[in-house]
Amino acid sequence: MFEFQQSRRISIKNDILSGLTVALALVPEAVAFAFVAGVDPLVALYAAFMVGLITAVIGGRPGMISGATGALAVVMVSLVADHGVEYLFVTVVLMGIIQMAAGVMKLGKFIRMVPHPVMLGFVNGLAIVIFLSQLSQFGVAGEPGWLTGTTWEGSILDIAWLEKNILSTMLGLILLTMVIIKFLPRLTKAIPSSLAAIIVVSGLVWGLDLNTKVVGDIASISGGLPSFHIPSVPFTLETLFIILPYSIILAAIGLIESLLTLRLVDEVTNTRGKGNKECIAQGVANSVTGMFGGMGGCAMIGQSMINVNSGGRGRLSGITAALCLLGFILFASSLIEQIPVAALVGVMFIVVLGTFEWSSFRIMGKIPPSDAFVLVLVSGVTVATDLAVAVVVGVIVSALVFAWEHAKHVQVSRQEELDGSTVYSVTGPLFFGSTTHFIEQFTPSEDKAEVIIDFSHSRVCDHSGLETIDALADKYEAAGKKLHLLHLSAECKKLLKKAGNLVEVNVIEDPKYSVAMNSLG
Repeated sequence: MFEFQQSRRISIKNDILSGLTVALALVPEAVAFAFVAGVDPLVALYAAFMVGLITAVIGGRPGMISGATGALAVVMVSLVADHGVEYLFVTVVLMGIIQMAAGVMKLGKFIRMVPHPVMLGFVNGLAIVIFLSQLSQFGVAGEPGWLTGTTWEGSILDIAWLEKNILSTMLGLILLTMVIIKFLPRLTKAIPSSLAAIIVVSGLVWGLDLNTKVVGDIASISGGLPSFHIPSVPFTLETLFIILPYSIILAAIGLIESLLTLRLVDEVTNTRGKGNKECIAQGVANSVTGMFGGMGGCAMIGQSMINVNSGGRGRLSGITAALCLLGFILFASSLIEQIPVAALVGVMFIVVLGTFEWSSFRIMGKIPPSDAFVLVLVSGVTVATDLAVAVVVGVIVSALVFAWEHAKHVQVSRQEELDGSTVYSVTGPLFFGSTTHFIEQFTPSEDKAEVIIDFSHSRVCDHSGLETIDALADKYEAAGKKLHLLHLSAECKKLLKKAGNLVEVNVIEDPKYSVAMNSLG
């Protein structure tokens, strides 16, 4: 009992501390995504708070962090530019309704259809995207180019030199952050190493008065509580036609990224989340967010990995992250704006190193070439376009490869029986990819008057298979020969019945057909 209570106290402490760490990392990310979408930073911060809080409370994956994301922001930018931010809010509301409908219809289970190479490509591509997104922090806000100062002009302890060399200072602070995160757990796990690194680096910058980029240089995060606001748009069919395409795309991207992140957290924590429940939670969160002036969001793989790696496994971690973020906006904006960006970039670089599946390089030569191609393809498309497109492309390519490979698996053996019939035995699936190979193995002109096709070791999978059987029956009828189909599966008979007049197979024999049963043993 004592051990249970102690474990519970440790879990609560870990959730609170990891939630605080995540909240600090959420600030620059949300601000950056606001700039991408072309909205005020508070629009993204409110979204991060509300989406994060609601999904943490009712979502299907404890420990997973949700908020404003870049994958959604890149889709929103054209909508905001063409129609204004009010249209974005109503789009997010409709997006949430679509996501709730997906959860009610239990569409979350289809995430299981994503092959493992696609998952690896998604993870690797997202790690690269996170890395590239951090490079913008090395520039001056609102100005092109990089921070200046890359030459060695003095001792590392020369504070004046450090103040002149902002880029060098920032790189040094990033490296210090990463070293602390890497090695502190070997000394103590009483505090999440990411939080400790942020505190140490911030204290160093403040104590030495170092000239480096801080959160306040990006944007102000000061604001009040989000207020209820019905989007100021005309509620007409014209408005619906404008927002519907965006809502569908945003809903799909949000669910795909959330469900893939859920699977990844499942693997890291060796537990299992509830996909359909998460779909509903994401939908509720986005619909509410749109009514309170937020840009919407979905699960965030980077922040989720920070949370899990910092020990946050329960709902309290996500709730803490959301409430701390709101606290920063209301009460501590001046303090948070003084946190060096280098500390947060260092945290994200550690996330990149931990997220990227380095083992994929090792297994590249050991897996089928098609899987290796899909892995690289999904990584590249994730970086070049967005996550949803990459996953869809990966699944389609994997499905086509699967169909091509299994098209060769349907085999037909032919033998002449003593009773004067020709018997064909089919092995393997009959579907759109294997129909050509299947029909080429029959010779109506050379067969006997009675022809039996035994499907006991085969399955007719789709309409293409049914049409092929129908075409084969027509060939035997034209040759003046009688065709018997034996041992069709229950699924095939159901397909034939459902097809009705679309397929007119000449003869379907009962499995008790005596000649075939005798000849086949």
